Formats: sequence, structure tokens, C-alpha cells
Amino acid sequence: MKHVAIGQSGGPTAVINATLAGFVRELYKDHAITFVVNGYEGLANQLFLEADDALISNVMESKKVPGAFLGAGRYEFDEEKIKESVQNLRRQKINTLVFIGGNGTMEALKRIEEEAKQQNYTLQVIGLPKTVDNDLAKTDHAPGFGSAAKYAALAARDMSRDLQAMSNFEQVRILETMGRNAGWLTAAAGFLNDYKQDGPHVISLPEDPLSPDVIMKKTTHALEEHGTALIIVSEGASWEKGQQVERDRVQGRSVLGGVSKEIENLIKQNMDVMVRSELLGMNQRSFSAAVSSTDFNEAVITGETGASWVREKKTGVMVSLQRADTALYHIDYVPVALHEVAASGERILPPSFIQNQKAYNEWLRPLVGSDVSSYPPPLKRRNLHVIEQNKSK
Repeated sequence: MKHVAIGQSGGPTAVINATLAGFVRELYKDHAITFVVNGYEGLANQLFLEADDALISNVMESKKVPGAFLGAGRYEFDEEKIKESVQNLRRQKINTLVFIGGNGTMEALKRIEEEAKQQNYTLQVIGLPKTVDNDLAKTDHAPGFGSAAKYAALAARDMSRDLQAMSNFEQVRILETMGRNAGWLTAAAGFLNDYKQDGPHVISLPEDPLSPDVIMKKTTHALEEHGTALIIVSEGASWEKGQQVERDRVQGRSVLGGVSKEIENLIKQNMDVMVRSELLGMNQRSFSAAVSSTDFNEAVITGETGASWVREKKTGVMVSLQRADTALYHIDYVPVALHEVAASGERILPPSFIQNQKAYNEWLRPLVGSDVSSYPPPLKRRNLHVIEQNKSK
């Protein structure tokens, strides 16, 4: 019987607890499990909870709850704290460490594994992926992204119809998504764009430098053609002098946000229209009503796969979701070395998807689920002035 520690780290997702539940359910009957509270802060400061029946039951009941059941968050995990963490694991006689997280988590696990070797402590290390940004390398996608993409698509679809309803008062709306340096989530806002009138009429990605002139040109065209303009922009889109807009810095980490307000000010200064900017905000990663069934099921299987690898003594690996090259959507769960994930950096949206929204939509379709659809065609309100002119003749 192994003594396994499991934790969650980074920004939560709507399905991160499904991965935790899948993992725990497969192991708790014949393994000792310790829960790490508040991510890597818990490792460094021994914030450990030994699993009992009540705690296991609470984990299972929380599998469809957003957030991170154990607590996650950001933490400055330097070399000294990594050494202390390995020593803490040794004191507790924990010989398997599993964490659910993204890029930073996989990098941290790699460093923990290396430090354990330096201390001559045998430690099995496994990473379970999660992300809403889909910027994690060496995997087709990660649990959490599909639900966030579904939310972004639905928000853009509904915001467009709301904007059209208010076109005699408000003409331009700017929605800012998460995504930092990768445009996967921002591009998902165009998933349900079946009618030109609906938009989004402008999608600005981190991978494609933001041009005020292009924004103005596309916005003007949308207003002339449809009377409204819906703009989707990533929080990581560059702005003045090619710099991202920084909202704050916390623990040395840049907190992005506010580029939508910059665009609002630009349009206000140059066009005689009512314009509003809005952040889609934390709902992108926590809105339980928009959870994709595909995303939830894959999150559970990711946890179950990690549990099976504990028994198989795999170590130094992350569970990677690889899409099979078949007509029907199918995912294989394969091990990929943590050092390969860490060395690959952020996974950005490829040019083939940037240049071809339809191709991206086809890739995205199974991830958001089959219960997402477009609305019927909107009323072409821009034709009404023609009717009025004819009446006056």
C-alpha cells in the first residue's frame, strides 16, 4: 500500500474537482491518502489532511462543484520551499505525489522530482492536467478548457442579441476574455457566429498583434452593415508599444486585464457611438451551468488514469489527452514526461486556426458538447430605414 498525497494548484476550473474525485475514488480503499491544502503553499507549510470516510464522501459529493475543493491559488515556490516540501513529504512517509494543475504545476512537479533525487528519497510523481486557457503543452487539450470555451461561445451569442435589441441606444460592445498569451478561449467566442449580423465582428488574439487602425476599420464596417459591432478581445492582446495591459502585480506575477477599456476609450474618442466594455470575468472558469459533458467526463477519466498509473508505478509523467485520428471523436490517455511539458512552454493557438475560424470550430465542437447551438437568424434591422424612406415617397 502506498501513501499518496494529492493537491490542486493554479487557477481553478469548473471540472477540477471531477478529476480529484475520479482519482480518489480509484485509490482510497486500498491506499493511504493525504490531501494537500492550498496547493504548493500546503506542501511547503505542511497543510495536510489525512483522508477519512467523511472527507472522502465530501470529495465525491463535490465532483460537480466549481472552484478547487482543496484550495489552489498562486504561490512563490522557490528552491528553498521545494527542499522543505520534499522534507515534509519524507516526514509524513508519503511516497507518491500527485498534483492537478497547468504549466506552472508541471514545472514544479519536475523540480520536486529532481530535488527528491538529490535527497535520495524515492518519490513517485504524477501530474494531472487542467486549464481554461488551453496553453498546456504536449496535450490536445486539458480538462477545464471545454467548459470555459462553451461559456465564452454562449456569452458572445447572447451578448450579440442583447446588443442588437439595444441598437438605438448602444452600438458597440467589447467583451474581454481570459487567455493570457494564448487565444484558444478568445477564439471560442466565435464558435456560434453563424450570421454576420451577430458577430463577433472583431476577434483580437494575443498571437496576432492588436492594431487600433484595424479595430476601427472593422468596427466601422460592422456598424455600416449591421448597426452594431461586437468585439472580443483577449486579456493578453498587446496594445500600446506592443505591451499587454497589466491590471496589477501580485507576488511578482502580472495580473492582466483592462485592454477592453482601452479599446472603449479609442472608439469613444473617434466615433459618435455608445460603447461599453465588459469583462467576462471569473465566470469563464467557474460557471457550473455551462459545464460541457465531454469536459466533465474527460476530467473524471484523467483522475482515474492517474490513479491507475500510481499502481503501475509510472513516475515523472503527466496524463496527456491525445485525439485519435478517426472520424468519431476519441481520446487516448497517454503518459508524457514532465520535463518535456516544462521545456515546451505555453501552447499558443496555431496559425491554421487563427486564419481559419471554421477549422478551429470543427476542432472545438466535441469539446463544448452537442447541446450548444446557434439561434435562428436575427431580424435585419438595418433595412428598416429603407421602408421608412419608401413610405415618405
